Amino acid sequence: MPDPNLYDPDCPTRLVLDRIGDRWTVLVVLLLSQKSPMRFTELRRHVGGIAPKVLTQTLRALERDGLLRRTVYAEVPPRVEYELTELGRSLRAPITAIGRWAERHVGEVLDARASYDDDQRADQVDA
Repeated sequence: MPDPNLYDPDCPTRLVLDRIGDRWTVLVVLLLSQKSPMRFTELRRHVGGIAPKVLTQTLRALERDGLLRRTVYAEVPPRVEYELTELGRSLRAPITAIGRWAERHVGEVLDARASYDDDQRADQVDA
């Protein structure tokens, strides 16, 4: 494989960025970094607003990419737990940093959006 170049649209690095940049991936990785293993219903309860189908798709994608391990226990009813692999745990620091940045700067971002939207409305009135 040639050297990774994330600016090249054909580079597989883009697939990795798509996975780790997904909002649901970020939340699942953060949760499993704090408490692991977790069951599906626990994950769903803590990740507000996620549909069961989307959570299932996210968990499968994370497992496929080697970031998450799914363990099924032969019980009645079956118990399934999810935990990060070593590769998945290596995402904890960068994702935690992004989460903290978002929490610290959410006010500034919302202010910037409001200002931008006000300017856009003013421009439409003037046109």
